[in-house]
Parts: sequence; C-alpha cells; structure tokens
Amino acid sequence: MDYLNNKFDVIVVGAGHAGCEAALACAKLGVKVLLCTLNVENIALQPCNPAVGGPAKSTLVREIDALGGVMGEVTDATYLQMKVLNSSKGPAVRALRAQSDKAEYSRYMRNLIESNDNIYLKQCCITELIAENDIITGAVDEFGIEYKTRAVVLTTGTSLEGKIFVGLRSYSAGRLGEKAAIGLSDSLHKLGIETKKLKTGTPARVDKRTIDYSKMEIQPGDEELSFFSFKPNRPVRKTYPCYLTRTTEETHNIIRANLDKSPMYQGLIHGVGPRYCPSIEDKIVRFASNPSHHIFIEPEGLGTYETYIQGFSTSLPADVQVLMIRSLPGLEKAHIVKPAYAVEYDYVPAVQTTHSLMSKKIKGLFFGGQINGTSGYEEAAAQGLIAGINAYNYLNGSEMLELSRSSSYTGTLIDDLVTKDIQDPYRMLTSRSEYRLLLRQDNADERLTSIGHKIGLIDDDQYERFTKKMQLISDEQKRLEGLKISATEDVNTVLAKYGEHLDRGIRAAELLKRPNITYKILKEINEQTAELNIPKDVYEQVEVLVKYDGYIKRQEEQVDNAGKLEKFVIPDNIDYSKIEHISSETKEKLSKIKPKTLAQASRIGGVKPADISILMVMLDRGANKYKK
Repeated sequence: MDYLNNKFDVIVVGAGHAGCEAALACAKLGVKVLLCTLNVENIALQPCNPAVGGPAKSTLVREIDALGGVMGEVTDATYLQMKVLNSSKGPAVRALRAQSDKAEYSRYMRNLIESNDNIYLKQCCITELIAENDIITGAVDEFGIEYKTRAVVLTTGTSLEGKIFVGLRSYSAGRLGEKAAIGLSDSLHKLGIETKKLKTGTPARVDKRTIDYSKMEIQPGDEELSFFSFKPNRPVRKTYPCYLTRTTEETHNIIRANLDKSPMYQGLIHGVGPRYCPSIEDKIVRFASNPSHHIFIEPEGLGTYETYIQGFSTSLPADVQVLMIRSLPGLEKAHIVKPAYAVEYDYVPAVQTTHSLMSKKIKGLFFGGQINGTSGYEEAAAQGLIAGINAYNYLNGSEMLELSRSSSYTGTLIDDLVTKDIQDPYRMLTSRSEYRLLLRQDNADERLTSIGHKIGLIDDDQYERFTKKMQLISDEQKRLEGLKISATEDVNTVLAKYGEHLDRGIRAAELLKRPNITYKILKEINEQTAELNIPKDVYEQVEVLVKYDGYIKRQEEQVDNAGKLEKFVIPDNIDYSKIEHISSETKEKLSKIKPKTLAQASRIGGVKPADISILMVMLDRGANKYKK
C-alpha cells in the first residue's frame, strides 16, 4: 500500500481547527491523508477561550456545517452552555455562543479523525516542503523522513517560528507546553513565499476552588436550547453558568506601574496584536478614562478545576499577574494554574493565495487558519474546510470552490484575506459584510447545503431533510399571507400584553411585521398556527423573512448590482504596467493580487473607483494590447 511507502494524496500540517476540517473533508471525499501534528494529545485544542460562536462567528460555524464540516457537530456534542447573544436585536447580529468542555471537545474531534480509515495521524514536525517546477511533490519531517504527496495544506496556527513571552522572558513555543515549528518558514522562503509576524495572547487559568463566586454576577445560559448543527437529534446536556466580575482601580494601578515590564511596550514583540481582542494592559492605556472593564469567569470543563479569565489577556510577568488577578472581586485568593502569555509567530499574507486558498506561486500548496493572518477557531475551521475541499478538487482536476461575498461569511472572510493587505489578526465581524442581512446564521443551510451536497460532504439523507425544511418554510410563508386574524376581544386581550391592538382584521403576515409581534404570539392568538406545531428552526426563519421582507429585497438588489462587476473577467496575463492613467501604487497592488474580476479589483485597498472605470473601458475595448 502507498502509505507503507510514505506516499499520501494530501498532507495536512497541523491538527487544530483548520487542520481537522481539512483532513476530514479530504478523507470523506475518499483520498488518503497524512495528518501531522506537534502533539497528538492536543488535537482541536482550544488554547485560548474554551468557547465557539458569538457575533459573526456563529454564522461561520453554521456555514461550516451546511457545507459538510464538523465544528458545529462537535460543539453541540460537548457544550457546557448555549446562549443566543443579541436576541432582542435584528437577525443580522443575532449569534449563538457555546461554552465548551475543552478536553471533551478535543477527544470528540480526535475520535472522528481516528475512526476515519483514510486519515493517518502522526506526531511530527514538518520542516521542509519539496516542489518541482513550482509544483508540490513532498514534505520532510524533523527526523529527515520524506513523504511523497501531490497536495499540502498548511494549518500551523501560532506554531510557525513561535515565541512565547511572559514579561521580559521568552522562549521558543507555539503554545504553552508545546514546542514551536522550526524550519518550515525557511523552506517557504526558498519557495518564494513571504512570511511576516503577528502576535496574539491568552489569559491565565485559575483554580476554581480558590474563587469566591458570591462576589460575582451569575451568567446563565438559555433555558430553550439552540444548536449549531443542522443535523437532527442534537444532545440535550446539563448546562453550567459563567460569571461576571470587573477590573478595579487597584487593577489599573498595578498595570500602569508595571508597563516597563511588558514585552510589547519594551519593543521585544514586533508582530501586531489583534485589534478586537486587546490585552488588558492595552485596554488600560487606550481607554484610560474607563474606570472598569468586564471580566468573564468561564469553566474549562467538567474534568478540571481550571477556569478561564476572559478579557484578561496579558504578557506581563507572572508575579505581576498574581497581583492583577487578586485585585479582581471574587479572585482575592485565586491560585494561578497557568500564567497568561503572548505569542509571536510567522504567518503567510494571504494576498499570495487565490480565492481557493492555493498558493499563486506553488501549485498544490494550500493555506488555512492563522497562517493566513486570522484569529479565532471559527475563522480557522472555515478556511481549513475550503482548503481541504480544494486540495481534493486540485487532485481531481475539478473546478475550485470559491465562495462569493454574497453567498457567505466564509466567502467574505477569504475575499478580504486575499484582496486586502491585512496588518493585524483578522477577526470576522458582521460589519465586514455588506450583505449581512442575507448572510444570517439561521439561513446558512439554505445558502450552502446544495453546494455541500454537490461536493459530496452532505449525504442524501441530510439533503432530503434540508429540502423538506425549505418546503415547510415556503408553505408557512404562503399560509401566513392568506391567514386572517380577526380583531376579536380574545385576540386583543392577548395582544394587549405586548402593547398591541387590532381595530380590524389583518393578515397574519402583516401582523407579524410589527416590531412587538413574534411567531410565538401568533400561536397564542391563532389555534391553527398552534396546532401545526411548526419546528423552531422553521418558524424562526419564516419570522425573519416576513418581518424584514423589504430590507431583504433591497439587499438582493445590491447583490444583483454588484454582480455586474463580477461579469467583467480580467485575463490572468494582463500586464498592468502597460495601462495608462492609473497610479503606480494601483498597478503594483493589481499585479500582486491578480484579481479575477472587476468586483474583486474594486475591493483591493487603495484601488479607487476611477481606476475601476479605466479597467472597465479597457476590458470593453478588448484587453489584448495589455497582455504580457
């Protein structure tokens, strides 16, 4: 067999959230995968926050599930708490968040990997990639063992030349207690691929037995559970609360007095940190007028006393961390199990890849996750899934899967990465999408399940369930359009509880458009609606479609208008230096990124509307004179 000769169809380097999705996607599609990881005990580890989901990120998880990935399934199987955030706000910003059992999550994912006969798991460090004529042919590990392959997916997380900082002390590591991946960056450089530095960090863990929870505000999960996966029969588990405390004036004084011991403020760390998840010292300095910051106390799992201090990331010395943590209400006697730390690591700016996440320079080389300059488990998993699918497509000579911005947050994420010069770890936000009302967490299956089924990652049973759900949604919308609610005394008695009143009969769909009216209220006032017993995931989507019908149609028009620029295809061999009337900076950016369409070109940072107009004229008249 080929694996006895160290020959595999695909090699996935790294078994974090991106690597697991990539390996499982390839394996489910029938190819042999070598999954290399620095430590097999840390598969799908949550080295920072033991949680999945949240604003924008929950939509990514639902999209992963709709395409046939596993993050949603694993999260649903191992949660400690489920909570819908922004439930009182509009559907574009509602977000499901799960507190995970960290160890159980990792075990569940490892079982998925080890139970797949197409995946060969190995603990080793890949130090070199082999390419012939700019085509991947193999990889070499730290022991000098060579593996033959036609495709490699790099998902190295923070391990690539990683260096950990605790105060002014530093050492080589990608995560606390795990070695760094040394040598692979040099190999990438030899292949003509550029790397840069980024920085991230994680808070300390404390022993929950030393916490006084009575001084904190309890943060329970939802009683009515929601789930990430569209699969049926999700497990109902006992849930556990989180807690809220706050920084104090003493906390801030301790931090200010010790800034000279921060590696960031002493210039020892050169990588840029995450803008939307700053360290506590950054918060104190940047928001000096704020007297207090929220700190959430979150369980790491049922099998451990370790507790996560969310919002308290720092790289200050370990002894200073003790003073800082013990200045927080409820943590006066806290015992630190693991100190907080910062980690600086190499990443590969994704402008060097196509929308398929394959290198523009080396055929068969794909990148996914933090190596592309992102932060977050969800962003990593989404990229890993796309990279894995496209590694399979590359092997088979199939068309690459390149999701559009209008189809998904995953498409938006990848488009931003490959067309913009990312300067800090990229985090998915609802504000990054111009189509966020269309790209909701509730309709991810409607947008992507057909694609997942066509690829082969969604089986026929799941696809049949999906089509039945879509039919239920359509039928219920039509029923509500035709159903009349009479202005009876009984109806108005119920509506009065919600600040509403009917002077005359009204169609149910029109009533549902009122801000105070929900589908659950319709069930209260209409016996037929109650007796139909429509599933929650169906009526929630119906409610959104009815309430926001006008806004949704307006955004669909935006998509149609944007699609006009997508139709202007730019030939691969255009020599932008020959094009007159556009700036040298624009020419340089277009030459580097090589957009496929005018729409992609328009989203490149620094490319002006006037430049797009010139390119449009060029393409209209014929681009032959500008070809290389």
